This record gives sequence, C-alpha cells and structure tokens, in this order.
Amino acid sequence: MARKDQLGRYGEDCAAAYLRAAGYRVIARNWRCSDGEVDLIVERDEQVVFVEVKTRSSARFGHPFEAITAKKLARMRRLAGLWCSQAEVWPNRIRVDAVAVIAERGREPVIEHLRGVF
Repeated sequence: MARKDQLGRYGEDCAAAYLRAAGYRVIARNWRCSDGEVDLIVERDEQVVFVEVKTRSSARFGHPFEAITAKKLARMRRLAGLWCSQAEVWPNRIRVDAVAVIAERGREPVIEHLRGVF
C-alpha cells in the first residue's frame, strides 16, 4: 500500500474513532458506487451523516479542509441520495460533514470536525 493510501486509511480510522467517541454510530466505511465514494456514513439522533475525511501529514501545504471543493461537496450530496436509495433508508434528516486530520509523525493527530458543510 502506498504511503498516501496508508495515511488516508489512518485518517479515516482516526475520524471514525473520534466520531464514535462523540456518540455517532458508524454505518459504513468507504461506501462506493459508480459515481464515487463516501469515506464514512454515521448516524446519531436519527440523522444520517455523510462524512468526507481529508488527512495530511502536516499543514505545510495547506489545511486538509482546503482540499474539499464545492464540486466534491455537490458529489457528496448526490452520493448521499444514492446511498439512501440503495440502502432503502429514508432518514428524516441527512447532513454532509467534513473531518480534517493532521497526522504529524511522532505526535497525536489533530482532528477537526465541521458539521453541515453542504
């Protein structure tokens, strides 16, 4: 596995653990369809949340949130609808969140969670 892929997987693991500790239940990880992928799908308080996770080894080349474009958020919204249709789950509320993980070698990861980014 390439270093970039290992870092991304580590970031998703950190994000999932962070969200579990915050009271979310992980429904799916790396859900894919022909239109794209959702890193995490979680649920809390009868709301299904579709989470984009961005991980960097430092903020040297910009904050992880800077890599989440309007086009990516629009795709996430579309994927949320596709997942609900395929899973036959019709929650009262859905939301798209973003989690940034900065995982500097030798340090605890820094995790930031933005709710309702789209």
